Amino acid sequence: MNVVWKKFCRTLAGFRTARGGNVAITFALATLPIIGFVGAAVDYSRANSVKAAMQTALDSTALMLSKEAVFDTEDQLKTNALKYFTALFTKSEAKDIQVTVSYTTEGGSKIVVGATAQLPADFTKILGFDNFNLIASSTSKWGTNRLRVALVLDNTGSMADDGKMGALKTATQGLLTQLQSAVNTPDDIYVSIVPFVKDVNVGAANYSADWIYWGTTTGANAQDPTASDNTSWDANYGQCKDTSNNNNNAKPRNTCVAKGTCSPNNSFTSQSSCTSHGACSVGGNTSLNTCNQNGTCTVTGQTTQSGCTSAGTCSNTNYTTQSNCVNAGTCNISGKTSQSSCQSAHHCSVGTWSQSQCGSHGGSWVAGVWTSTPFTWTAGAWTPATFTPNTWTAFTWTPNNHNTWTGCVMDRGYPDSPSSLLVGGVAQSGPDLTYNYDTNADAPDPVTPRWSSLYPADQYGSCPQAVKPLSNDWAGMNSLVNAMSPAGNTNQAIGLQLGWTSLVGGGPFPTPPPKDPLYIYTDVVILLTDGLNTQNRWTNDQATIDAREAITCDNLRTAHVDVYTIQVNTGGDPTSTLLQNCASTSDKFYLLTSADQMTATFNKIGTNLTKLRVAQ
Repeated sequence: MNVVWKKFCRTLAGFRTARGGNVAITFALATLPIIGFVGAAVDYSRANSVKAAMQTALDSTALMLSKEAVFDTEDQLKTNALKYFTALFTKSEAKDIQVTVSYTTEGGSKIVVGATAQLPADFTKILGFDNFNLIASSTSKWGTNRLRVALVLDNTGSMADDGKMGALKTATQGLLTQLQSAVNTPDDIYVSIVPFVKDVNVGAANYSADWIYWGTTTGANAQDPTASDNTSWDANYGQCKDTSNNNNNAKPRNTCVAKGTCSPNNSFTSQSSCTSHGACSVGGNTSLNTCNQNGTCTVTGQTTQSGCTSAGTCSNTNYTTQSNCVNAGTCNISGKTSQSSCQSAHHCSVGTWSQSQCGSHGGSWVAGVWTSTPFTWTAGAWTPATFTPNTWTAFTWTPNNHNTWTGCVMDRGYPDSPSSLLVGGVAQSGPDLTYNYDTNADAPDPVTPRWSSLYPADQYGSCPQAVKPLSNDWAGMNSLVNAMSPAGNTNQAIGLQLGWTSLVGGGPFPTPPPKDPLYIYTDVVILLTDGLNTQNRWTNDQATIDAREAITCDNLRTAHVDVYTIQVNTGGDPTSTLLQNCASTSDKFYLLTSADQMTATFNKIGTNLTKLRVAQ
C-alpha cells in the first residue's frame, strides 16, 4: 500500500502542474484514485484470506511434524513439511510457494515451519503493483512439559457387570495410544498401572523384599510389635504339626499353638487342664489341688494332715491319748487311774472301814497316794504327697515359604488400625504411630524400623494383576490391561496410595528417572472405579474407609498431583462425594452412567494431557 500511495502522489503532483484539459479529462483522472483505493481494499482482503489459510496450514503442519521430527532426517522433514502443507493449503491463486522447516531440541523440542508465496494483484495493477508477497510461520513447542501418569483401575467383581471390564480395557488402551502418540523422546511420558481390589498385587517375585511385613515373631527378622498379630501372613499361612509331625490343619497360628498333646495322660486337650493334672504319689492320677490334700501318716488309719498331727502312739499301748500317756501313774487306792481322782479319794489305814468306823478300829482316814509313772507319746508325722504334673507338648506352627505368596498386599498400618498398636489390649506409644502410612507416599522404613510403613503381605483369593511401575513399555502396558479380570471387593484407598507411590518411588516401585530441570513435569493420577468402598484391612464400614481415603486425597492435593476421578455408576449408587472432592478441580470428576462412556472420557482426559502449545 505504501508503493501504491507513492505512485498516486506522483500522479497527483503531475496533474497539478498541467494547464490544459477539459471536464471529461478531469473527471476521468479523478476516478483513478477512487478505483485504486477500492481495488487495493479488495486485493488486501484477498491477501489476508490467503495468508490466514497459509497460517492455518502451517499450524497443522507443525503439529503433524512434531510427532515424527525426532525420527526424521533433515531431508525427510523438509519433504514431509512440503507434503503436509501443500495438502492442507488449497488456495490455488497463490504462486511460487516456498516452505522451510527447522527442528531444534535446545531448551525443549521445537519445530519452526515457514512459508512464502506470491498473490497476483487484480485491481492494484493499474497503480503499478503486480504482486502481494505473503510470509507466515508457525512454531510448535513441546517437551517443556513432561507427563508421569498413574492409572489406578478398579478390577473388582462388579466390573464384570454391564460390560464394564471390556469397556475399561478398550478405553485404557485408547488412552495409552494417545499418550504414546504424543511422545517425541522416550522420557516425555511415563505411565504406571495399578489394578486394585481390596488389595493390590505388587508382584510375587518381591517376596524377599525388606519392605514387606510378614508378621514374623521369631528369628533374626522378628517384628516384635506384632507378637500378637494373628491376622498376619505368617500367622495364617503355614502348617500346624502335632508331636508325630502330622499336619493337624489347625489355623491360624494362635489356634495351632493352643493345641497339643498331654502325657502320660492324653485325655486332657488343653494346656491348662493338662498341666494342672498329673501323677500324685498318693491317690494316683489327680489334680494338683487334690494331691496337695493327700499324704501319709505314721499313725495307721490317719488320712488327713490335721488328723495325723493330732493323733499319736503311747509307749504303753494301753493309753490311746496323749494326755493319758504322759500323765500315767498308779494310785494306792484301787480303781483310781488319774492323779486327781487318786488324791481326792481316801481310805482307812487299818482295813476297809468307812470313814466313820475307821477311827473306832484304831485306824486313820488318809488321802490316796499317786505314784507317777509317765509313758512316752509320739505324735503322728504327716508326709505330704508329691505331684508330678502332666507334660504338655504344643503343636508346632511353621509359616509357609514366602515364595508361595501370590503378591497381594493390604493397607499399611498396624494390625488393629492404621496408627494404633495394641499389645494385650493396651495402646502403645511411639514415633511411627502418627505417620498414617496408608494415606501418604512416604517410603517404607525397614531399618529404624517403622513397622507400620511396611506393606503387609496377604494371600487374597481375588488378587488382581500385578502393578506395572512407571515405564514407557507400551506393549507391556497393553498386555497387562488385556489380562485384567474382575474379582474381589472394593478398596479405592489402597489403589490411590500405591498409584501415588508409583510416581515418586518406594517399596514395590523403583525410583523414577530423575527430572530434567529444563522441563516442567506434571504428575497425574487417574482413578476409575465402579463402586463404593466395601472392605479394607481393618473394616467393612464404608464411612471409615472413605475417611482414610479422603486424607490421601488431601495429601495428593498438597503434593500438587493432578487427580482425575471417574465413577462408573451403572448400578444406581449415590454419586460419590468422596470422588468429587478428591478430584483436583471440579471438571476433573466424571460421573458415567454406562460402560461405553469410558472411551470418550479417557479420550477427553488424554487430549487434555497431550495437547501441544502452538505459539509465534
